[in-house]
Amino acid sequence: MAETGTRPRAHRGDIMSAATRSAVMSRIRGRDTGPELRLAKAMEELGCQWETHCRDLPGRPDFALRDERIAIFVDGDFWHGWRFPQWRHKLSEKWEKKIQATRDRDRRNHKKLRRLGWIVVRIWEHQLERDPARCVERIQQARTRRADQQHQSE
Repeated sequence: MAETGTRPRAHRGDIMSAATRSAVMSRIRGRDTGPELRLAKAMEELGCQWETHCRDLPGRPDFALRDERIAIFVDGDFWHGWRFPQWRHKLSEKWEKKIQATRDRDRRNHKKLRRLGWIVVRIWEHQLERDPARCVERIQQARTRRADQQHQSE
């Protein structure tokens, strides 16, 4: 127990053995995740035409509306570090570095896509769970913004 007036020590070690952690991690999917499938169903209702995990685009967006040049990422709260500064101290050094590297890579890819003229929509896992209609609305707003840009350039 922590002394009165002092901050409790943060847990920085993994509670699982390396073998157990490896087995758990190997079962985590990188594509066609539950959140991605939920968003795909909602986008289908909008009449969107998309490609998934495009290798030719920075960051391999989960969804690319290529004709409209809109890249959509569905980010897991843990893996992509939602509010990472608030909980990073609880992780082992290995995991802290891994998630920070993911956040840095996400930032770089976002900038690359923007430089290429893409609109980037990033949807967090918890946002999709809490308010899927709002997530779809954000995609529709990006589509409207793109259509307005195209009309202005004509």
